[in-house]
Amino acid sequence: MATAIEQSAGAARSAGLKLAAMTAKAKNSALIQIRDSLKANAEKIISANQADIAHARQENLAESLLKRLKFDSKKLQDVCDGIDSLINLDDPVGKTLDATELDDGLELYKVSCPLGVIGIIFESRPDALVQISTLCLKSGNAVLLKGGSEAINTNKILAEIILQASVDAGMPAGWIQLLETRQDVAEMLKLDKYVDLIIPRGSNEFVRHIMDNTNIAVLGHADGICHVYVHSDAQIDMAVKIAVDSKTQYVAVCNAAETLLVHKDIAGKFLPAVAKVLSEKGVELRGCKKTRKIIKAAAAGETDWRTEYLDSIISIRVVDSLDEAIDHINEYGSHHTDAIVCTDSKAAAKFMEMVDSADVFWNASTRFSDGYRFGLGAEVGISTNKIHARGPVGLEGLVIYKWKLIGSGQTVAEYADGRKKFKHKKLNKTFNI
Repeated sequence: MATAIEQSAGAARSAGLKLAAMTAKAKNSALIQIRDSLKANAEKIISANQADIAHARQENLAESLLKRLKFDSKKLQDVCDGIDSLINLDDPVGKTLDATELDDGLELYKVSCPLGVIGIIFESRPDALVQISTLCLKSGNAVLLKGGSEAINTNKILAEIILQASVDAGMPAGWIQLLETRQDVAEMLKLDKYVDLIIPRGSNEFVRHIMDNTNIAVLGHADGICHVYVHSDAQIDMAVKIAVDSKTQYVAVCNAAETLLVHKDIAGKFLPAVAKVLSEKGVELRGCKKTRKIIKAAAAGETDWRTEYLDSIISIRVVDSLDEAIDHINEYGSHHTDAIVCTDSKAAAKFMEMVDSADVFWNASTRFSDGYRFGLGAEVGISTNKIHARGPVGLEGLVIYKWKLIGSGQTVAEYADGRKKFKHKKLNKTFNI
């Protein structure tokens, strides 16, 4: 007999097949109804979130996680803005990616299509549930969602509102399913018959655990150990501004900077300037020996270089060269987002070529690493993988493609015995029947 999770996954699979055929207009109409319904139920959502926060405080949840858990009127407006952005994006499904005339009357089309059913395990941020589910709807995918247990009340009401609003707008029931326990996740990992992709958002250890315990393809979103490297020719004011924004604009997210690397030739001027601003903002400074000779800071070492703080803490290291900065990032970073501040375009180009990360920036805050800011509408996560999708995973990362061949009675035998020959001529045509 099928388990409850298998039944949910089966329902998602059935709904996903129907969702894949929905028109862009129908999906956008559903997104509009979801947005309006979220706004109409603001009081209920915020009340549920306040209950989650109160319980989390009783459980002594870390302050950084409490910040991620909060879903207030501003967060609600943010996710609604994200839905508006998503509505304005082109439908990623049904795009002709390539067209080839194999022979007269034999045309081959490469056409984008949804992945199918996606299982997503995410952290305590309830706003992620809205972003993920609406991205999946727009891209024609059914979704199994498992949020953090600390956000259970908020996640439940959000999922209920999104499902009801979308079904009222004509979407198939069952396209969104909410999982509630760790056992549910363990069960989902076995369901390669129904689930096409799993996206885990969490620590490296967590992502590795998922990969080691499933036959389903996994798109990993692991730690965000992000760096800002200040090169010897950086403009001090710009470097301070970028470093401070990267660290403090929102400390509890994966694209916040955790380590600041500073070239030895500029450290004497830059470090006192940045330390003053960071300290005023309540950031704890941890530095290497060279750093501590210039500014007051706690000792930093091997553990700090490998730590995603998600808090008002930053580790600082003085390096002798651009190469040393690149080596440090490639050794200790999580291949997420890393930035260089400099005026030398050659140094910037080398940094961006040799740093092995999904996102590499020149003279810009690491906080720009975000699906909404990239114009992707939102994101289901930031992938540090090197297959299928990398960096912020928006609509394009949630579709694959299928080959569609239109013939007029041809058989392979005619080509195998030489009676006919392939043309393989590229076509400037869109698939249409």
